[in-house]
Amino acid sequence: MQSRTRIILGVDAGTTSVKTVAFDLDGRIASVSRSSVRVQRSADGRAEADMDHIWDAAASTIAAVVDEIGDAEIVALGVTGQGDGAWLVDADGRPAGPAALWLDGRAHARLDDWLADGRAAAVHEATGSPLFSGALPILVDELMEADPSLRERAATQLNCKDWLRFKLTGRRATDPSEASRTYLDTATGAYSEGLFAALGQERVRDRLPEVLDPQRIAGTVEPRVAAALGLPADLPVVVGVVDTAAAGVGLGVLDDGRGYAILGTTSLVGINHASRAGVRSESSIILATGRGTQVLESMAPMTGTPNLDWVRATLGLGDEDWVVVEKQAVAVAPGSGGVLYLPYGAPSGERAPFFAPDASASWLGMSVTTTAGQLLRSVYEGLAFGLRECTEALGLEGPLLVCGGGSDSDLLCAILADVLARDIVRQDEPEVGARGVATLAMAAVGLADDLHDASRRLRPSTTTFSPDPARVALYDDAFALFVATRDALRPHWPGLRRLRENAASTELSESPAL
Repeated sequence: MQSRTRIILGVDAGTTSVKTVAFDLDGRIASVSRSSVRVQRSADGRAEADMDHIWDAAASTIAAVVDEIGDAEIVALGVTGQGDGAWLVDADGRPAGPAALWLDGRAHARLDDWLADGRAAAVHEATGSPLFSGALPILVDELMEADPSLRERAATQLNCKDWLRFKLTGRRATDPSEASRTYLDTATGAYSEGLFAALGQERVRDRLPEVLDPQRIAGTVEPRVAAALGLPADLPVVVGVVDTAAAGVGLGVLDDGRGYAILGTTSLVGINHASRAGVRSESSIILATGRGTQVLESMAPMTGTPNLDWVRATLGLGDEDWVVVEKQAVAVAPGSGGVLYLPYGAPSGERAPFFAPDASASWLGMSVTTTAGQLLRSVYEGLAFGLRECTEALGLEGPLLVCGGGSDSDLLCAILADVLARDIVRQDEPEVGARGVATLAMAAVGLADDLHDASRRLRPSTTTFSPDPARVALYDDAFALFVATRDALRPHWPGLRRLRENAASTELSESPAL
């Protein structure tokens, strides 16, 4: 009698969508289900999500995949998701309010105060990462000052994937990669008691969950949840890691000295070090991987592919398929007719490869002869220039493995190869974050000898984009100009922010006279 196909489920809850992916034990995708989620924004910098809606989206995608794979045997489940922000839960396990996301900018003014009085430096010293306005230590003060009832109502801080795992298993817990972005001392692997004191946040300590090994089984799916979603009773759920770290596992980047890039809502370039002592840049984000003392040093520009979404909409191409849109950029020669794009489009500024809370995006070098195609291609090139700065700062050498929605673009991968002067290696199968937590789950339940073995078994084939020497030379010159003009503009970013804020607060009673 033929045995049933064994399946591992990976759930990946990103900023704008949640997906569940079913992998067989050879790494083939058996089923995928996606559900969009809404980010609620407002002029004050608010960026929130309904936590119950996030869970409903995850539950619906899990149920859809379970239905599609039929009688296959589901043997484990892993969850990953967006990081940072504040996901506060009350004592009864209900959301204490909407989740404030990583791109929330309400604490921007507070960040200036923390930079001036040393509290931001205390966060940096303990965690190894510079503070930004979407990080929990500063965001929790912002939220509780705006709504003092949160001080009593909020019982636990659970990051996105921790919230979903809690809904599945009932266990409140996190992992070292998520805790690294809150109060974890990434050199010791424990919460920094000194940091709570330095920030005057001793009461926050009791709201933080236990930190578990990412490869540990956090628990099993609760019976009522299993019945509702069609999952097996007592299905083991692995602890998992944040989405940026999960991508590295999904790409097979496990050893020290290996690096990769994520081309997604947030771009990221990362490299593993044996310990925090190997970190190269003060601007980097440091995540403990949970594999001994190893840390992932990464630079994560605030916005990646949203720059492309923005330019498509701004050029009136929002209703066009991306294949059609990209053809316009492909038709333009490298260098975009002399147009440079600075890809700092996040309302909360930039955090990598430099820290500048007032940073803003710009087009430079335009004239009345500039075409829409040149503007479009310049955004692709601007993203690549920003990632080159990150790879150079981190000392990455050799081929670069890439993943994320932006890596679906052959054009972006080809431009990256030329700008970085190295091979760009793209996995032929998508859903790298979900694959990463499926890899962790496979090792956790003993279906592989260890994490390296699980990674080898689940890793798909790849496509390589190689640099062209002539384009490399052209882009070397363009990159130097990109850096020089950007640095010349930096002193004016605070003034431009004030101008934007003043313009937003000014209501015109009538159209200006011509």
